[in-house]
Amino acid sequence: MDAVTFAVPPTGRIAVVGESGSGKTTLLRLLLAVDAPSGGKISLDGRVVRPGSAGSMRWFRRRVQYIPQDPATSLDPRHSVLDLVATPLRLLGIEGDHRARATGALSAVGLDAHFLARRSAELSGGQQQRVAIARAVACAPHYLLADEPVSGLDPDLREQVLSVLAGLPGALLIVSHDLSAVARLCSDVSVMHEGRIVESGSVRDVLTRPQHEHTRDLIDAVPRLT
Repeated sequence: MDAVTFAVPPTGRIAVVGESGSGKTTLLRLLLAVDAPSGGKISLDGRVVRPGSAGSMRWFRRRVQYIPQDPATSLDPRHSVLDLVATPLRLLGIEGDHRARATGALSAVGLDAHFLARRSAELSGGQQQRVAIARAVACAPHYLLADEPVSGLDPDLREQVLSVLAGLPGALLIVSHDLSAVARLCSDVSVMHEGRIVESGSVRDVLTRPQHEHTRDLIDAVPRLT
């Protein structure tokens, strides 16, 4: 990363795009406070964010949640969907009826209460992705950060997950190479190349009137029907 300045407004829908190795994953890890920046700072609500113990990061995790690229690697196949969605509520010290919150979160992603007793290994890929989203939204975070949320899904499942993400409240930041998903979900986009943000602006402007050569290369690489 080199001289990156980046902000996510409280209700923003932001995408970061770029080819493999451009720095997207590094930026995401910094924004999630998994890694610490070697220079500069990351702040939230006026507080500087640094990696720390689970207890010291509780305030941050209640405000910022993560949707992984591959839910199968983050959902323990031995646990029920109820456990998967409710455990973060307990760990973050969120009071109230955790079963009710889990049920509500599942409903928000189009899954009914019958899924609470099922294990993640019994779910389809699209259902696993929706459970991962439900787990992230159950604690009502201010910001959702998603890593390639529809990568590898077939067209029907992709549409289901895009519809869920489009209907979620709060701020959303997506790291992706899928420009059609970015156009569907986001209002603004930043293009990364070799650890730098080389172009930023509204999705419409950047995708229809790209100014940087690398942005044009990304757009030209999108498959088109002929």
